[in-house]
Amino acid sequence: MVDDSGRLPGILGTSRDNLAIVTSVAKTDVVLIGAGIMSSTLGALLRLVEPDWSITMIERLDGAAAESSDPWNNAGTGHSALCELNYTPENADGSIDIAKAVNVNEQFQVSRQFWAHAVENGVLTDVRSFLNPVPHVSFVEGAERVDYLRRRRDALAANPLFAATEFINDNDEFARRLPYMAAGRNFTEPVALNWSTDGTDIDFGALSKNLIGYGVRTGTSVMFGQEVTDLKRDGDGWEVRIRNRRTKERSVIRTRFVFVGAGGDSLPLLQKSGITEAKGYGGFPVSGQFLRTANPAATGRHQAKVYGFPPLGAPPMSAPHLDTRIINGQPWLLFGPFAGWSPKFLKFGKITDLPLSVKPNNLGSMIGVGLTQMSLTTYLLSQLALSESDRIAALRVFAPTADGADWDLITAGQRVQVIKPAEGFGGTLEFGTAVLASSDGSIAGLLGASPGASTAVPAMLDVMTRCFPDRYQRWQPRLTELIPSLGTELSGEPKLFDEVWNWGNRVLGLGSQVPAVDPTI
Repeated sequence: MVDDSGRLPGILGTSRDNLAIVTSVAKTDVVLIGAGIMSSTLGALLRLVEPDWSITMIERLDGAAAESSDPWNNAGTGHSALCELNYTPENADGSIDIAKAVNVNEQFQVSRQFWAHAVENGVLTDVRSFLNPVPHVSFVEGAERVDYLRRRRDALAANPLFAATEFINDNDEFARRLPYMAAGRNFTEPVALNWSTDGTDIDFGALSKNLIGYGVRTGTSVMFGQEVTDLKRDGDGWEVRIRNRRTKERSVIRTRFVFVGAGGDSLPLLQKSGITEAKGYGGFPVSGQFLRTANPAATGRHQAKVYGFPPLGAPPMSAPHLDTRIINGQPWLLFGPFAGWSPKFLKFGKITDLPLSVKPNNLGSMIGVGLTQMSLTTYLLSQLALSESDRIAALRVFAPTADGADWDLITAGQRVQVIKPAEGFGGTLEFGTAVLASSDGSIAGLLGASPGASTAVPAMLDVMTRCFPDRYQRWQPRLTELIPSLGTELSGEPKLFDEVWNWGNRVLGLGSQVPAVDPTI
């Protein structure tokens, strides 16, 4: 007997699977690949608008959010362009371009509103486990950069999203707010801060687990230790082929829709799907390292996320920052990032990930980027050559009295930067987040890194818009309940912004206040 597809049941007929025995065949409305922040967010959104749909989440590791979403594998910054200087570049005429900053902040507002609604309605519980108020601060030294920071504040001042940002160039006030950074500083070089009390520290691992917990409570099936080996067209849907990493058993799930939220593994899986939209895309993996400490002498005197300028020739997401982190209720400080390199696309990936991702259709893109990104290559080589004392020296630019003995080096997650095909020959290296979707909307995936997790909600709404255009209009009233400002640019609606901002502050327990630091520690 054959099934509807014309294949023998229980047999996989591709060369990769080589007639492996299939132990089960199942059907579901939606398959989510990966158990991180993107898949968990999309799963929650779909459950809220389509409560009767069957949803299955597949994760290759034995737990949720163990790759990029794990709190130690990212900086935990709620990216909203309050402190990240790469979002406010200086134009040739000396003016400050705030367009990117406004766009990133608008996206974060969408995520923030969804989390507030989710907390208010029991979708998310224990808000302090994943979200904490931490000021976001830009830090510069030198007269030219102080002037830039003043002009940056002036450029942002008229926008309600940034109106509360302060410009601080008084040394005593600097020392009051950032005593750990002020200790031992001679202030011969002028320093300045842009200070926003509206920033957040986010444990995206805890948030992902919280969202997955909601999914499980409402009927979502979650499969751990299961690796997707292939994606094949199955009529107007997909056949998702799976291997149990422990037992090696094979199974198949047939579905109408697949979302690939597998971090660095998203590109190889989209390549396996064969969709035209993924052709020409490549990926370049970059790993990160951070110094961290839990010593109260440091954590008690620094309660902020402080971002500086990226080094010359470095990619924008490499700007050094000294961050307060709250993980499992404990305060930490992290400093970095320091770049590393591995051919793996995942922290727990394979060294063959990069070479196997090179295909005839993306070879030109990969070569083109390799020929044009010499500054990135130079930067990576310089980072790989850093010694322990070099890293502590970089830390002391921020905290002159930092004791190297208090800090240990950790390896963060892998980031796969998107290589986008260009017209003709070559490609461009992208440092943002990109959604790829098939023309029929049956499969989509997310590529890229920062601002990544912070914009999970608008990114997944983009997926829903593109993949379910026939349903999206029907969903809009419900989605507007979840996100009151949906479809509105808050920067142009100050009254609405005040309303949703104050509501979010109340529900999420956030507020605009300078944190208390103990100068005696």
